[in-house]
Amino acid sequence: MHEQILELLENKQYIQLKELIEHLEPADIAITFEELPERLRPLLFRLLPKETAAEVFVELDSDMQEALITGFSDSELKEVVDELYVDDAVDIIEEMPANVVKRILRHATPEMRNDINQMLRYPPDSAGSLMTTEFVDLKKNMTVEDAFTHIRRTGMDKETIYTCYVIDQNRILEGLVSVKDLLLSDYSCSISDIMETDIIYVNTTDDQEDVAMLFEKYDFLAIPVVDNEKRLVGIVTVDDAIDVLQEEATEDIEKMAAITPSDKPYLKTGVFETFRQRIPWLLLLMISATFTGSIINSYENAFLTYSVLTSFIPMLMDTGGNSGSQSSVTIIRGLSLGDITFRDTFKVLFKELRVAFCCGITLASANFIKLMTFDRVGFNIAVVVCSSLVCTVLFAKVIGGLLPIVAKKIGFDPAVMASPFITTIVDAASLMIYFRIATAILHIV
Repeated sequence: MHEQILELLENKQYIQLKELIEHLEPADIAITFEELPERLRPLLFRLLPKETAAEVFVELDSDMQEALITGFSDSELKEVVDELYVDDAVDIIEEMPANVVKRILRHATPEMRNDINQMLRYPPDSAGSLMTTEFVDLKKNMTVEDAFTHIRRTGMDKETIYTCYVIDQNRILEGLVSVKDLLLSDYSCSISDIMETDIIYVNTTDDQEDVAMLFEKYDFLAIPVVDNEKRLVGIVTVDDAIDVLQEEATEDIEKMAAITPSDKPYLKTGVFETFRQRIPWLLLLMISATFTGSIINSYENAFLTYSVLTSFIPMLMDTGGNSGSQSSVTIIRGLSLGDITFRDTFKVLFKELRVAFCCGITLASANFIKLMTFDRVGFNIAVVVCSSLVCTVLFAKVIGGLLPIVAKKIGFDPAVMASPFITTIVDAASLMIYFRIATAILHIV
């Protein structure tokens, strides 16, 4: 498809090109934009119908949006801005430099400028900053026929019309009604008779990740957003919720890998910026890892007496780190989904202890057979290594399960307590356990 569009553009076969792209989804056209030479992008954009052009514009990354805006005439920019939904306009403005923002706002209608300014006042990552103000509202004294008339008159400019919200004269949210309910009801029926009054809604200051989780829990298409007086001020739609879940998942993955989260895609992030995201964590982890060297030095006598102990250090540290990572990733995922809360701490610890005991005994048994059969290290050394392995796995799984819960409770992101951080703690602890057990069993002074 990309090659076909490029060929039609190069040959100036604009009629055939229009016929081709009118059947494509905006997201697919946006992908084509990224693959086109820069000189052809404005030309393709000008061939798109107004509504499609606005939808494609929203799908583009911020750098390409800025480049297009720079090349737009005032009339072209106004056409795009007029077709944008308010929440999409806010998202674009937040990514643009000040001079571009001024130009966008200059071509927005007074109503849109007011809505944009209102939404920009809400805290970042809140429901208020995520919502759109373009929704269908009804009054409960309307009939179904009145409702359809109202939807036909105002629905073209709304982001969704499938769920309509019933408000009073003070915009207090009273209920909701779906288009399905309207279609299946008699035209003379009152909205108050068919509306649903048990409504799940969110506040403008609620965290956007919590809002997104409601979509996953209840399979909503939209959720109403109210202020502190329960006045309906907007709605959050499912497409925005999916974007939030994707962003939060990406952020968690980056934190779990000890990388400072970034809003930019990998290929659009510069080398120095990527370096700045990674180096603080690497420095912190490197410094913390020096404690393991100190532990090894403090047990120098054990090495001199039983040099074979040294060869099992990597196995113990790796097993402990892997055990802790397994627990932490599972618990972090449970916390992000809301399956685990602070109240479940003792349940988590009890379960992890049992799992750790089973894993530790299994690993130790397999290792004991290997040590006695293949390595022939002697019974006492095998006991030291296997006992240390069981204790290390127990400690690692408890720490891996506990730290994310504690971090969540005190306000830190649990993802920070993932693999690198927990591995560093477990490495130091596994050495301490190993040499303490060796000292006790082998009577090393």
